Amino acid sequence: MKQLYIFIFLFLAVQLSFSQTLYKTINSSKLGKERELKIQLPRDYDQNTKKKYPVILVLDGDYLFEPMAGNVDYYSYWDEIPEAIVVGVNQLQSRNDDSSYDPQRFLPEKKGAQFFEFLGMELLPFIDNTYRTSRFVAIAGHDLTSNFINYYLFKPDPLFQAYINLSPDLAPEMSNRLVEILSTTQTPRWFYLATGSNDIPELKKHIRELNKELTLIENEKLHYRFDDFEAATHYTLIGNALPKALEHIFASYKPIGLKEYDELVIMDNSAYDFLVKKYELINNNFGIEKLVRINDFLAVGKALEYREKWEDLERLGELAQKQYPHMALGDYYKGRSYEANGQPKKAMKTFQGAYGKEEVAFVTMDFMLQKADLIKQDFGY
Repeated sequence: MKQLYIFIFLFLAVQLSFSQTLYKTINSSKLGKERELKIQLPRDYDQNTKKKYPVILVLDGDYLFEPMAGNVDYYSYWDEIPEAIVVGVNQLQSRNDDSSYDPQRFLPEKKGAQFFEFLGMELLPFIDNTYRTSRFVAIAGHDLTSNFINYYLFKPDPLFQAYINLSPDLAPEMSNRLVEILSTTQTPRWFYLATGSNDIPELKKHIRELNKELTLIENEKLHYRFDDFEAATHYTLIGNALPKALEHIFASYKPIGLKEYDELVIMDNSAYDFLVKKYELINNNFGIEKLVRINDFLAVGKALEYREKWEDLERLGELAQKQYPHMALGDYYKGRSYEANGQPKKAMKTFQGAYGKEEVAFVTMDFMLQKADLIKQDFGY
């Protein structure tokens, strides 16, 4: 019996450590019927009850949801992208009708128009009302549904900030319309486009032509990336494209890497200001409240010490104390700044004030007390 309890406990522990996938139906007045949904919630959704999450809406959810959900879970686990709610819309029996457009105006008509309204007027409000969502929403589609997602760009205030186009089957005039709207967008938009060398020839031709036009756009609000995967077919390109798309959309979210650190060391501008702007951009772009990562504090602190930017190091310490008051990191940065600026008594007290706080990396209690003792010996306090 004891072994059975242990087994049940371990099973539940493993289950709770993974993202949650829910299977729901939504009754749509626009479609006149129910539509099946797959919803993946982040791993910590139930634990962090105040946290809000971006949403990634996936059309062709019957086969595209799982690869998207897997990539989101994997990359967010390593904090390369923010945790997100992934919503898949099943279209196994309806994708042609859902994606239909008028043969004259090349805009959604009949069942295509109904599906267009369903996503914007019913599904997204349902997700917002049911789950803790931020204001950032991405949408993804493949061939027919990839073409369809771009119609939302033509609205005065588009519902989606990011568009993941996987080998789109472009409608007539779609390329011209996309170039026009993306050239003039006044708010940040992320647009990802992918094909492969073994993609369907006609689709590949039009996608490559569209890329040539989009590449010429000069608009700082547009974040555009194109991938043409060698030896990838219309279906296998999805495995290559999804991680690239996520990396592109959430590039500003990534932790400070070695390349960025090297730039911090030589940049004329303040590394502290760079850090603050980086996290302001994360919060503004994705509608989340992200604390500065400890490793990012360490990288910027090291750069500031190397450049002897002591005033900025003090500001960094104040920020660390504000965001992580239980840790000794902020005390170290402030104490080191006072020490270098000729305020040894203030530095000593600051180092001593870290006693009992949580240690971080090299900032241990022994290290901090040793710093204080050395000052005491040198100045006879």
